[in-house]
Amino acid sequence: MIKKFDKKDEEAGSGSNPFQHLEKSAVLQEARIFNETPINPRRCLHILTKIIYLLNQGEHFGTTEATEAFFAMTRLFQSNDQTLRRMCYLTIKEMANISEDVIIVTSSLTKDMTGKEDVYRGPAIRALCRITDTTMLQAIERYMKQAIVDKVPSVSSSALVSSLHMVKMSYDVVKRWVNEAQEAASSDNIMVQYHALGLLYHLRKNDRLAVTKMLNKFTKSGLKSPFAYCMLIRIASKLLEETEGGHDSPLFDFIESCLRNKHEMVVYEAASAIVHMPNCTARELAPAVSVLQLFCSSPKAALRYAAVRTLNKVAMKHPSAVTACNLDLENLITDSNRSIATLAITTLLKTGSESSVDRLMKQISSFVSEISDEFKVVVVQAISALCQKYPRKHSVMMNFLSNMLRDDGGFEYKRAIVDCIISIIEENPESKETGLAHLCEFIEDCEHTVLATKILHLLGKEGPRTPSPSKYIRFIFNRVVLESEAVRAAAVSALAKFGAQNDDLLPSVLVLMQRCMMDSDDEVRDRATFYMNVLQQKQKALNAAYIFNGLSVSIPGLEKSLHQYTLEPSEKPFDMKTVPLATAPITEQKTELAPVATSKAPEKLAPSRQDIYQEQLSTIPEFQGLGPLFKSSEPVQLTEAETEYVVRCIKHTFAGHMVFQFDCTNTLNDQLLQRVLVQMEPSESYEVVHHIPAPSLPYNQPGSCYTLVRLPDDDPTAGDLTVQ
Repeated sequence: MIKKFDKKDEEAGSGSNPFQHLEKSAVLQEARIFNETPINPRRCLHILTKIIYLLNQGEHFGTTEATEAFFAMTRLFQSNDQTLRRMCYLTIKEMANISEDVIIVTSSLTKDMTGKEDVYRGPAIRALCRITDTTMLQAIERYMKQAIVDKVPSVSSSALVSSLHMVKMSYDVVKRWVNEAQEAASSDNIMVQYHALGLLYHLRKNDRLAVTKMLNKFTKSGLKSPFAYCMLIRIASKLLEETEGGHDSPLFDFIESCLRNKHEMVVYEAASAIVHMPNCTARELAPAVSVLQLFCSSPKAALRYAAVRTLNKVAMKHPSAVTACNLDLENLITDSNRSIATLAITTLLKTGSESSVDRLMKQISSFVSEISDEFKVVVVQAISALCQKYPRKHSVMMNFLSNMLRDDGGFEYKRAIVDCIISIIEENPESKETGLAHLCEFIEDCEHTVLATKILHLLGKEGPRTPSPSKYIRFIFNRVVLESEAVRAAAVSALAKFGAQNDDLLPSVLVLMQRCMMDSDDEVRDRATFYMNVLQQKQKALNAAYIFNGLSVSIPGLEKSLHQYTLEPSEKPFDMKTVPLATAPITEQKTELAPVATSKAPEKLAPSRQDIYQEQLSTIPEFQGLGPLFKSSEPVQLTEAETEYVVRCIKHTFAGHMVFQFDCTNTLNDQLLQRVLVQMEPSESYEVVHHIPAPSLPYNQPGSCYTLVRLPDDDPTAGDLTVQ
């Protein structure tokens, strides 16, 4: 029996979860009652619930104990209790991957699947497909085909969804069911039609022509299911993006026509698809924005939220297109749902005029403490974008951000505010002192090490250049006294920069450095000793080399070079000239994200292209003794784009060798190439050491093969190589 709890117990939080303190061993012991006769459905149901609860909580079941419990559970098929039978189906699905010999229930499931009880048939199909492997699939193929076109919607949907899961396992077998899936796609039931369309798409998604034909068929004949319409819109927009089709394409016309659909979800899906299309002009956005504007005044909170969230994204790229909705957005500022109100204000901040900034900031202040950190970050991002748009309003923004900085909040929220203040300081010189004062106040009570070190780095960079740099010394030295090792080390580095740039402060800084030399942490003591000795020399060249300018080498490259040096003992000292220089990082532009203001000194640089190549090449055993990578060339196309095999070459230069990387793509869909390599004929001064072929080259999937060439000692640039 499960004890029934009243509302008071729920509110008190006591005993609201009857399975809270379950032990696996006790539950498995209880499972022995499955073998008792007669079967007690109520007790067995309760024990199966406990087993499923433990599995979903991540409890590990050993193969033996899971198999024993599974075999005991199979006896419950003798009971005709509907609820117990359906719980058995759930247990079979959960234990399919951890028990042995689960196929023992195949006959029972097949019997239920083809029986007269409709309430059993759908769940039996789902459970059977979960335990079926490729060898058994053909045995139930006839039953699956019948189930897909069954008149009972729940049975048909179960068969279609199970088929979709089995596509990954046995694509060729499921592909034979396409006629039945097409018949199901004309069903009057909205879920059956949706699931049938999903199966048809996944069977054809690798064939662009087949997908296009399917789209043409369904866009002309029409569908009854709004879910199926939403899927069609997504397929059409994906196809438009892949083919780079223009906005005069029939697919775009179909998406635009869905803006006039009677179902709200279809209308929103179409508007969202148009908004997210690349290279969309303001004129093409207009119908989608008009629909979203209507949703802003909807009585349904979900529609208002969806509309304002999408308009917020549009405002990032096309603020002028959203200006027409400003009146509707202002009405949403007082919405009872704070998430909607926040998004409305941040959208207005992107589209509003300079004169409306003060009013909007006051309105945000009235409820900013009531919203979650996630939406507070959205507000900060909007303020950051606004600062770039209206630099003269930085004082209003700075005061608002400083108040937000004092409020409680998580790391991401605080980091967004700090990044925003730093960007304002860097872009508006007159706001520097105010911004630094707010940040100094923040680090007095900052619990996040990353933010404290970031602010100390900024103080060391900007503080010495202010009219009265001495006022920042107290805040920095407080960190040496009160904070963790990482923050203390950052504070020592910041102090050194003040001493190096301000002769008046140098004696005081040296006294503080002497105190830091007695710190309990090695890193802090080492930094203090090093900076103390450099500052005592009072030489600008030394200060510039060792205090202001950091290492200009690639950090991953330095790590690899040092590791290589330790593996090959040498009497020669480590030479920093062997380490590759840092290059500009590869950053992937994500246009759908808000433009977050970040500091010009990011916390962690993305790996450079050269670092990525070094990492890839170091995993190949033949290249592990080549030393650090000096330079990688830009990719050079060796073949025409229309040829059967597309090949491009990248040259990686090492101290005594050169690696030629050939990226190959097979464009023939009826051929699988194996052990692919590019033959090279070197001149006399070069020697080919290794050919490393690509194991296989399936259709339209790139692969790489390599050729290692030893460079001549006398003239590394002499000779030439011919690629065949």
